[in-house]
This record gives sequence, structure tokens and C-alpha cells, in this order.
Amino acid sequence: MSFHLDTTLGRFRLIAVLEGISYLVLLLIAMPLKYMAGIPEPVKYVGWAHGALFVLFMGLLLQVWIQYRWSFWKVALAFVASLLPFGTFYLDKKIAHDKQL
Repeated sequence: MSFHLDTTLGRFRLIAVLEGISYLVLLLIAMPLKYMAGIPEPVKYVGWAHGALFVLFMGLLLQVWIQYRWSFWKVALAFVASLLPFGTFYLDKKIAHDKQL
């Protein structure tokens, strides 16, 4: 997995993967710690990081939409992928495969 950070698409792919990782950490580690072990702090900090990454994801998605002239449906698919566990990993694989989703 290599990201070309000199392009908007490369930065978008990196943030998408980081957002996906933060989502999984939130769902699979922080939430169980809160509800099964009574330790709420990880949800606070991981949730904050995930929220910040989601905002970055959406901002970069808007930039990619404009710069690469993605269709509304490609953007909608990317948005839906961000809401599903492992969705951003699928999105990154698809982008890497055809560079246009």
C-alpha cells in the first residue's frame, strides 16, 4: 500500500485508511472496554480521533469530487463506505485498482 501524498487522491486514500482503522479500533477495542470493563476513556479519545479523521475524509472527498470529476454515485459510494466497517479498505483497494473508483 503506497500513497502518493503529493496528489489529492493519494491524501484521500491515506485518510480513508486511517479513518477505517480508527473506526475499527473504536468498535472493536474502545467500545468493549467501555461496556464490558467499565473503562470509558478510550471511547472519548478514540472517538475524538475518529471524528477528526471523518471530517478530513469528507473534506478530501469533496476535493476529489471536484478535482477528479467523480460522479455523484462514486461520491455516494465513498460516503457509504466510510460508514461501514472495512468499507474504506474496500474503497482504497478499488481506487488503487482503477485510480478513479
